[in-house]
Amino acid sequence: MVGESGCGKSVTAQSILGLVKVPPAMVEGSINFAGKELIGLLEEEYRKIRGMKISMIFQEPMSSFDPLYTIGQQLMEVSKAHLPLKEEEAKKRIIETLKLVHIPEPEKRYNEYPHEMSGGMLQRIMIAMALITGPEIIIADEPTTALDVTIQSQVLNLMQELQSSYNGSMLFITHDLGTVAEIADRVHVMYAGKIVEKASVVELFESPLHPYTSGLLRSRVKREYKGKDLPYIKGYVPRADQFSTGCRFSPRCPNAMVKCQEMTPPEFHPNQNHIVSCWLFEGSDKSEDTNNQGS
Repeated sequence: MVGESGCGKSVTAQSILGLVKVPPAMVEGSINFAGKELIGLLEEEYRKIRGMKISMIFQEPMSSFDPLYTIGQQLMEVSKAHLPLKEEEAKKRIIETLKLVHIPEPEKRYNEYPHEMSGGMLQRIMIAMALITGPEIIIADEPTTALDVTIQSQVLNLMQELQSSYNGSMLFITHDLGTVAEIADRVHVMYAGKIVEKASVVELFESPLHPYTSGLLRSRVKREYKGKDLPYIKGYVPRADQFSTGCRFSPRCPNAMVKCQEMTPPEFHPNQNHIVSCWLFEGSDKSEDTNNQGS
């Protein structure tokens, strides 16, 4: 899932895990996991899913661990909450998971405190924390944001390695299009709290359809821009209380029509696996043809 800062990516992820406090917030729609509706689920039931079936890797590892407890104590807490293991069995599993994410001397690190480790090592430990229970889905919320470029590369390489060996799915949240190109299979582009385009990573980069996606791709720094003004999307992402009546991108869109300002566009299917919410593609919807062929 990709989009500018403030577009709602992290809130969406937290809503999936039931971490958004309701009220005062309001979570509507449907979150379906393994045939179970998560909206309105009791906290006791949510705890059986959160951390066990769906795990999350949070941003900024330096502030995500409790400085008063050792790494081993914090990982053990996750194990005790979700796994029916004795302490020795749990410790063995934790050490094996730390090895899996390339933590050197895991037996020693088990007894150390967060402040004794670098940001990159803490991020790998956070990935280990998400893997301990063997979840079906891992949500990675901008896991490389607070790391320097070299460490970012190491963490991304690790996540790609886990993708190939880990029997599950990953929702990777980022605003970095370079990361998207490197790690994703399918991309959802979000703007102002709405998904505006869905496509495979190859289709998205080769044939972006939504004007917002095209603007994001043009805004990437390229060598040919040297000495020239960098292209950018004019304006700002609106606050939630400033969303326009129709398409939320219309105030910034170079192709906006009157209809865009008055009506919210539905999802159109110009290609079978490429979906876009934009009035420019009205009449190009092939979803009906696909359904007819299958019936």
